Amino acid sequence: MEILTANKAKTHFGEMLMKVQKEPVQIDKNGKPIAVVVSIEDYEASEEVKLQMLKNRFKQVDDDIKNGLFVDDAEEFFEKLIAGEFDE
Repeated sequence: MEILTANKAKTHFGEMLMKVQKEPVQIDKNGKPIAVVVSIEDYEASEEVKLQMLKNRFKQVDDDIKNGLFVDDAEEFFEKLIAGEFDE
């Protein structure tokens, strides 16, 4: 992944847009990473993966409920959900 300073990203914005069509570009400000710019295709693919993972988690939860595995505490449920305990 190429790394650009915020100033260089600003002054060479058009070039950066061309680069992100091939690979993500990291933007650093004051020597620290602050952003990653990706193509719309990469962004949409990432969002699709997240959506599919969420669907899989809810399907597993639904299966667990149907099998009598209940969680009484909503906070505990969401902690387990975020931790991936319901992932297949």
